[in-house]
Amino acid sequence: MAQSFDSLTAAQIAAGVAAGDFTATEVAQASLAAIEAREDGVQAFLQVAPELALEAAARVDADRAAGKPLPPLAGVPLAIKDNMNLVGTRTTCASRMLGDYQSVYTATCVQRMLDAGCLPMGKANMDEFAFGSSTESSAFHRTNNPWDTERVPGGSSGGSAAAVAAGEVALSLGSDTGGSIRQPASLCGVVGFKPTYGAVSRYGVVAFGSSLDQVGPFGRTVEDVALAMNALTGAGHDPYDCTSQDCAVDFTEHLNDSIEGKRVGIIPAFMEAEGLTPEVKAAVQRAAQELQNQGAELVEVDLPHLDAAIAAYYVIGPAEAFSNLARFDGIRYGYQEEGCANLSDQSSLSRAHGFGAEAKRRQMLGAYLLSSGVYDKYYYAAQKARTLITQDYDAAYAKVDTILMPASPRTAFKFGEISDPTQMYLSDLYTISLNICGNGGISVPLGLGEDTQLPVSAQLVGPAFRDRQLLTFARALERGFADAATGAPVLSVAPDFAGKGGEL
Repeated sequence: MAQSFDSLTAAQIAAGVAAGDFTATEVAQASLAAIEAREDGVQAFLQVAPELALEAAARVDADRAAGKPLPPLAGVPLAIKDNMNLVGTRTTCASRMLGDYQSVYTATCVQRMLDAGCLPMGKANMDEFAFGSSTESSAFHRTNNPWDTERVPGGSSGGSAAAVAAGEVALSLGSDTGGSIRQPASLCGVVGFKPTYGAVSRYGVVAFGSSLDQVGPFGRTVEDVALAMNALTGAGHDPYDCTSQDCAVDFTEHLNDSIEGKRVGIIPAFMEAEGLTPEVKAAVQRAAQELQNQGAELVEVDLPHLDAAIAAYYVIGPAEAFSNLARFDGIRYGYQEEGCANLSDQSSLSRAHGFGAEAKRRQMLGAYLLSSGVYDKYYYAAQKARTLITQDYDAAYAKVDTILMPASPRTAFKFGEISDPTQMYLSDLYTISLNICGNGGISVPLGLGEDTQLPVSAQLVGPAFRDRQLLTFARALERGFADAATGAPVLSVAPDFAGKGGEL
C-alpha cells in the first residue's frame, strides 16, 4: 500500500530506511516528486539537485545491502539555505551578485548533515544575503507561505521553512542573525531552532554579521530538530571556525523528561508590546498554561534593557555586513559589469547593479556607522547595550530555567503589506535579543490562530550552552499541543500541498 512521503517525520524516515521498509533511493524519488508537484505553488528552492540526492541515496542503500551500520539520519531529505556552500551546487545568497557562483568547497554544517546520512535535495531561497524578514528581497523569485500562498513565509530563511511546511523535505538548514530561523518557523508552522552562538560551525556559510550569525535546523518535530543537532555538533569543535565550541551531547537523551518543578520565565512587558496581535498573545498564554499544567512554575522576570535590542542590532548588524560584503567587488568573482573604462568603474557599477535595494541599504548604513566621528557615538553605544542586555538575561536565568515569549508578533502577512523597512525590522522584535547575547531559542508551533487560521507559535529561550534543556521544554510544549489520540504534531504539512506527489 502506497504511503504519503510527507506523512513521515525525519526520525520515521531514518527508521524505515534502516529497517528496510523502503530504500533511501525511494525516499529521494518521493521527495523529488513532491518538489516537482509543489514547487509551482511554494517556490521554496533556488536549485534542486537530483543528481546529488540520488547519488547520496545510492550510497546509503549500498551500505545497507553490505550490512554496514547506517548513520542516524540515513535517507532523510534535506534542503540547504543558499548561503551555505555545497560542492556541485551554486551558492548565490539569492543575489544577482553571486548568481553564477559555483561552490568550491562544502560548509562544515552541510558536510556534517551529509555524514549523518541526509540526502541533499537542493538549495533553498532566502532574502538576499539574509537581509530581510519575508524572503521578498530575493533577487530571483519570492517564496510563498504554504498555508496561504498570497502571504510571506518569513525570512530570511523563508525557503528552508517553506520546504518543510510544504512537505517537500523532512529537514532543512537555515541561518539566524536576528531571528531568521525562528520567525519563518513561526509563520510556516514548523519547529525552528537557533542554537547557542558557537554551537554549530559557520565555516562555509557566507557571513552577514559574524558576531550574530548562527546555523540551525528546521523540522516538523522537536525530535527531528534534536537529531539534526546531534549531526551538527557530534563531531565537536571545528578547527576552521574560531568561534566553534565542542557541544557534542546527545540532544535526544533527555528529550521526554518531565518539566515538573522547573521554572519558566514570563516577561509581562513583552506581552503588552506594540504590534503583538491578540491571537498570538492568546496562543502564548495558552502555552504558559500548558507548561504550568505539566508542573512548571511560572515566574515573572524583567529584562530592563531589552528596548535597546533592535537599535543595537541595527548598528552592529549593518556594520558587520558592510565589512563582510566588501569582498564582493565585481572583479575577482561574482557579477561583473561589462564595458567599464577601468577597474574602479567596474567595481562600483558591479556593486551598484549586483546588489539589491536592501543589501545596498544595509551596507551604506554600515559604512556610515563605521565612519570617523560616528563610530564612537553609535557603535560603542551599541556594544555597551549588548553587554547590558546579556547581563539582563544572565540575571533572569539565575531565577528561571527558560523564558517563554512570542516568536513573531503576528501571523504571516501578505506580500507587499509591509513596505516600510522600519516596520519590517520590527518583525524580529522578539528574536533579535537572542542574537545580541548569543543564547539559544526555539520556535514551537501551537496550532492555527483563531482569527487568521494561520500558524501561531511560541518561543522558548535558554541560557548559553543549555540547548539540550531547551529542547526538553520545547518537547514538553509540543507534547501538550499534540493530537491527543495519535500524539502527532499539532500542525502537519499545509493542506493545499499535503499528498501531492511523493508516495513511498
